[in-house]
Amino acid sequence: MNTPSARPEPNKRDTLNRLLAAARENFALKGLAGARVEDIAREAGVTKQLVYHYYGSKELLFSTVLDDASQLIMNELIALEIDGLAPTDALRKLLHCCFDQYMQDPLLGALALEGIRYHEDQESRPSSFTSQSPALVAKFSALLDRGIDAGVFKPGIDARLFLASASLLMSGGFTNHYTMSALVGFDTRSEEGMRIWREHSTNFILASIMHRA
Repeated sequence: MNTPSARPEPNKRDTLNRLLAAARENFALKGLAGARVEDIAREAGVTKQLVYHYYGSKELLFSTVLDDASQLIMNELIALEIDGLAPTDALRKLLHCCFDQYMQDPLLGALALEGIRYHEDQESRPSSFTSQSPALVAKFSALLDRGIDAGVFKPGIDARLFLASASLLMSGGFTNHYTMSALVGFDTRSEEGMRIWREHSTNFILASIMHRA
């Protein structure tokens, strides 16, 4: 099977970009099972045969879409400048960035949810998310340690557990939209709903680790 090279030629790169954009939208709207390679190829302006030439199967194309999305998300979070901010402000900025990635990309929540289903049914394989997770954990760990040293965060916080819990809470209104909206009584993906959930989640997470004298 041929796979995309790290630095494809300009024409090939443009083709791959169109193909991945079409695949991303189809997978987010229709899921892995419902998306059709024929539709993706047509929207990208390529043949179905070319899709299989590059990716081999619909599942590997979907895996590539997930990997690209994860890489963009992780890169943004890891590169976020927070060292010059007070610990609480820095954490608030990180949490807002987590939320805003979903808020600014209407497809990301559905794509992430479909990715969860996919990974639960597949054998574990290397991905941008798993390879970059240690760097993000280290970023959160350094921030938590800074807050503990400053006396504003409680000691003994497990950075991995904290990051996992915070990520679930910040993304829950998008990846579990139906349940969350039913429980809170408003649409968590509406403009007002996102504003409320963004601030509630951020304040809830911060309150859970604040040091109480």
